Amino acid sequence: MGVRLMVVDDHRLLAEALASALKLRGHRVLAAAAPTSGAAELVVSRAPEVCLFGTAAPAEPGVFDPIARIGRERPQVAVVVLGPVPSPRGIAAAFAAGAAGYVRHDERIEGVERAMIKARAGEAAIAPQLLRGAFAELLHPVAQPDDEGQRLLRMLTPREVEVLVRVAEGEDTRLIAAGMAIAPSTARTHVQRVLMKLGVGSRLEAAALAARTGLLDRAGTPRGPDGPA
Repeated sequence: MGVRLMVVDDHRLLAEALASALKLRGHRVLAAAAPTSGAAELVVSRAPEVCLFGTAAPAEPGVFDPIARIGRERPQVAVVVLGPVPSPRGIAAAFAAGAAGYVRHDERIEGVERAMIKARAGEAAIAPQLLRGAFAELLHPVAQPDDEGQRLLRMLTPREVEVLVRVAEGEDTRLIAAGMAIAPSTARTHVQRVLMKLGVGSRLEAAALAARTGLLDRAGTPRGPDGPA
C-alpha cells in the first residue's frame, strides 16, 4: 500500500523531482514544497503519514526546528531526513529533534522508499553502516574534515560554475546559451563537461549533488550576458 507523504526541500526543483518519482511508484504525494522552514505548517495542516525533509546543511543551528514542532503537534507523522554524508552531527541533530530516519541524499529511490515504509511502521529508518560511520566520526573526528562542496567547486571553471547554477535553476540549453550570450552548441558542451567533472549522468543529478553539498550556496556566481566576472 502506498504511503501518504509530503516532500519538502530548500530547493523546489529537487522536491518536485522526488515527488514525481514517488508518485510513479504508487505513493500519494500531498505536497512538494520549499523551503524546509515552512514544513511544520504544511504537515500540521495536511497530516501526511511521512514527511521527507531534505536539507543541505543538517549541522546548521535551528535547521531541524520544524521537525521538533511536527513532533509536538503531529506526533503520528514520521519525518525522514534526506541529507549529506558524512554529517555525523547532522544525523545526531536530526534524531534529537525527533526524526524517524536519515537517508543519504544520493540514495537510490528504492532506498528512500524503504526508509519511508520503515518510518511509517514506527521503525528507525537509517542504514546500519551510516549509523556506524556517524558514531566513528563523532568519536574520532578528523582535524580538518573534507568539505565536499568546496572540493567540487574547485573542480569547475568559473564558466562551468555559472552553467551549473543555471542548470540547477531549471534552465534548458537554449536559455543557458541566451543568458550567457554563447551558442547553444557551446552551452551544451559546457553542460556535458560539468556532468563529467561531477561524475553524474544527468542535469537533475548534477543539481541534486550541487544542492546537497552546498555548492550552490558557495558559488556566488555573478550573472550577466558576459557570464562570470
